[in-house]
Amino acid sequence: MQYVHSLNLTLSCRSREHAGTERPARSKNVQILAGGGTVGTCAKFVLRRRSALLDLKGRKKAAPILEPIAAGLAKIGVTPTVVTIVGLAVTVGGAVLIASGYLFWGGLTAGTGVTLDALDGPLARRLDRASDRGAFLDTMSDRLGEIAVWVGASVYLRDEPRLLVLCIVALAFSLLVPYVRAKAELAGLDGRGGWMGRAERMILILIGMMAVGLGLQIMEPLLWVFVVLTGLTVAQRIRKTWQQLEA
Repeated sequence: MQYVHSLNLTLSCRSREHAGTERPARSKNVQILAGGGTVGTCAKFVLRRRSALLDLKGRKKAAPILEPIAAGLAKIGVTPTVVTIVGLAVTVGGAVLIASGYLFWGGLTAGTGVTLDALDGPLARRLDRASDRGAFLDTMSDRLGEIAVWVGASVYLRDEPRLLVLCIVALAFSLLVPYVRAKAELAGLDGRGGWMGRAERMILILIGMMAVGLGLQIMEPLLWVFVVLTGLTVAQRIRKTWQQLEA
């Protein structure tokens, strides 16, 4: 869906292909279209999924893909901890590329890191090495990877105050989503739910970054959609937890 009006903004470090090598370039008076099919498609996907990627049903659907890979890693002696650390390192590498203006390759690299990180659970179960320590490391890796991506985006947009503020708000909401769940579970309550689980957040922002890297001028609507949906998820989890608390 396209809107009637457009916004004129200066977008720093727009990535593009030049002589076979991608190089960051400054673009002046770039016309940012207020809309775009990519953002709309990603948003519809998120709303339809309702965080299914994070629940048991979503994991079962992903199992046919993840389990064979986990089996191969187990055969060559790779441990879940190694997979978690490598996944985080690759995600951080993608964030560095995003900060440098290579949005497509940064999004693709960070997405690869996120995918690697999803393998530690199946691998731990296959090796019968699931533990509280591993779960803690996985959670910390998830948060650090997400922070890295948003720091990279913030550095890339450092010359655009409005977009930079949106990045900061997006990061704050992203951290609040698991925080509300953790506080609820600490009280013995169910704090899950909402549209924007970690998988949905990473899918939306990384595919969006890749689309911008390919030349689609959707950065601002992408950030707005992310902020609104993630903010609503925080509100949904707070409401669900509040309803379970005794007066």
